[in-house]
Amino acid sequence: MGDGGEAREAGADGNEDLGQDAPPEPSGPSAPAGGRRRLLARLRKHPLLGSAAALALLATATTVPIVLAASGDETPCRELPAATRALAEDPAAATRALDPGDDLARFDAVRDLLVYEHPCGDGGEVLGRLVDAATRATGTENPHTLAQARGAFAVAAALNGVELPDGMAPGVARMLAQYVVDQHRWTRSDDDAVRPAVPAGEAGLDDEGWTTYGRFLAPGEAHADFEHTQPYSDIEAEPEELFAELAEDPEAFAILYSAERAWLAYYLERLDGQGRDPHYHPKPSKDGYETPDTYWVDSDLEHMADRVGALMKYRARYARDGTIADVTAFDAAVGRYTPGVYPAHTTQVTTRPPMAGIAARYAGRVSGDLMDARHQLLRVVSSWATARKVPKERADVMRQAIDDRYVRALWLTI
Repeated sequence: MGDGGEAREAGADGNEDLGQDAPPEPSGPSAPAGGRRRLLARLRKHPLLGSAAALALLATATTVPIVLAASGDETPCRELPAATRALAEDPAAATRALDPGDDLARFDAVRDLLVYEHPCGDGGEVLGRLVDAATRATGTENPHTLAQARGAFAVAAALNGVELPDGMAPGVARMLAQYVVDQHRWTRSDDDAVRPAVPAGEAGLDDEGWTTYGRFLAPGEAHADFEHTQPYSDIEAEPEELFAELAEDPEAFAILYSAERAWLAYYLERLDGQGRDPHYHPKPSKDGYETPDTYWVDSDLEHMADRVGALMKYRARYARDGTIADVTAFDAAVGRYTPGVYPAHTTQVTTRPPMAGIAARYAGRVSGDLMDARHQLLRVVSSWATARKVPKERADVMRQAIDDRYVRALWLTI
């Protein structure tokens, strides 16, 4: 987290592959907004040239945020336009502003609105509120609209590899928490994901009771498809990259950690007494192979463990490299922002509330060490399995799936 707007250096971690550089952008009058942004960044190093460039841009009616700097400051800040601030207080207008369209034709406009170098004052916080306002459902009982889901994809893509300005992280974390089911299924860009979001009708169950968009989906809800990519384009949304950036901020960390644990409880209480998805009934394949009826449940549990393990691995890395100066103070701050623990109901639940209601569920008082994520996850599974009388062999498999993937995720980048 910092002044914002600066892309992370590829390969700086030693374990991350941020992909090849995007193709060079055209220059001249038809240069895209990204090219103008980099041009201005270079000109700001030369005050006289920068002044001339500013006058030229004003002459062509290009809107440029006001740049302020105190005497002697090396890094001037940029004031957010009043129109941008107003969007943060108007969810409907914010959704329209961040909706990139099915063909992503407005993506550059979304990126220009969100990616700021050194915003002044509370600018980063305002941008976070804008993200939250644009992508949040109108209530915990209401499903996301297609425009809101497309906006979530656009935000994740626009902020991919960007260092967020101070104050922006909690708003972005709230967006990911609102789409906890959708961002869970992201693994890599997929040529079959043809749009940034899909309407509810396309996320329905097939004749085996399965959908690629996840288990226990609410009816009528659109879903962001973070696997969507475009050929010959650098527009890709990678929630894992955002996790790495957001984990530096204790409030954002708490929001993401809470959402993952709430999703685990939500998920478990909808399984049957054998730890299975009651809707999934796989058919034998032509070669005689039978998919286990617990396959997707175990896969989902592994993804949950991956996400929580990712948070904890970044916490450990940042404590080691000094990004988190005082891990004890960081943990205490996470605790203050955390609603509590999320036990699963002791009877099977059949309702399918929208994603906005998952992280908003009731939270109980924290028991044990909140930052011992491994035991926080396993304790919920064990309590649920005991209350539901799940066969010991099945409960052991579920716990082992979580334990293995949690340890793996923690180990991969430490």
